[in-house]
Order: sequence, then C-alpha cells, then structure tokens
Amino acid sequence: MAILFDWYENPKRKDEQGEELTLHPRIKLNGSTTTAELRRHIQQYCSLTETDVSAVLDALSHFVGRELGEGRQVHLDGIGYFCPTLTCTGPVTMETKRKSTKVKLKGIHFRPDKALRSEIGNIKVSPLRIRVPGRKMPTAEEIDRRLEKHFAANDFLTRSDFQTLCGMTRTTALRHIRRLCEEGKLENRGMLRQPIYYLKKKQDVD
Repeated sequence: MAILFDWYENPKRKDEQGEELTLHPRIKLNGSTTTAELRRHIQQYCSLTETDVSAVLDALSHFVGRELGEGRQVHLDGIGYFCPTLTCTGPVTMETKRKSTKVKLKGIHFRPDKALRSEIGNIKVSPLRIRVPGRKMPTAEEIDRRLEKHFAANDFLTRSDFQTLCGMTRTTALRHIRRLCEEGKLENRGMLRQPIYYLKKKQDVD
C-alpha cells in the first residue's frame, strides 16, 4: 500500500512576500498498529508466548522511560536512538530567577538506525487528490459557480470536498471557506473540529 500524502503551503516570511508559492508534502497516516498486533506478530517469529512478549514490552517501556528521565540516550539495535528534549514554560532571560523551575520535557527525539530505514525500503507514495502545483487558482466568481454546481447534486460540503472542487491546498481551502462564511454564502452546521458546510440561502441572509 502506498503512503498517502497531501500538499501544504510553506509559510512565507515578510521578505518573501510576492515570491512564488512553495509547497511541502505531509503524510496522511494509513491507520495505526496496536500493541496487541505487535505482540502477536513478534510471537510468531520467536519461541516466546504472547504473555512473555507483553512482559518484555512492558519492561522495555519502564526501562527506556527511566533512562530518558535520567538524561541518557537510549539506543535499540536495528531501531534507533531515543533522546529527551527540553523546553521552557515561558520566556527566560539571564535575570530570570529560579530559571530551572521553568524547564520541562518537550518530547522525545527519535533518530532511526540505517537498518530500520533499510527495512522500509523504497516507498510508494500517492497524493490524496490530483493537484498541479502552480496551477492558476479559480477566481471568486468561478468558486461560486463550482459551489452552485456542487450543491445542485449534494446537500452539504466538507473541507476535503472544497479542496477537490477547487484544486487547492488545505490552507488555501480553509482561507476561502472562512471568506465564504463571512460573506454569508456558507454556514457551518457541524462541530468546530468537524465542520460540515451548507449553502446559505438568500432568505437566511436577509
């Protein structure tokens, strides 16, 4: 199965305004593998029982957590290196008192071994939608016509639908959807994190 991805716009700095838009790919995960699935898979390749594998994974988690908590890097052969990273809870200057109290764990950095990268091998990728970078974006009038055609056959519109409809990146699509909502042409009847947009009728606007 191919790795699914989508194109996203790179944010521009102030000194880059007016320059050609650049994009970067961002992966869309094909799901996740659970510990139970991992445990069963390991058991098939060794003499340990699933209970034994579960005990080993549990012990590994506790051991790695302890070592990272003491500021040590952990290396697992064939997998990679784990290292804790830090951040501050707020701005810190040389004059800040009790600076160490503002330090907390930011995350755990992972650097894969060459062996793990070799296991992945040559990847196959597939875009979530057909889009040609640099394609001329539709005008506001063209977007209105495409929406009219869409709602003639559909009751609602999602952000993904809008992206496909107009051939835009996620960021650009959200910007236009926000504009259309502000203009009273679309309204969100879904949840904040799971919006579903409906065409706002003229009598609703008046």
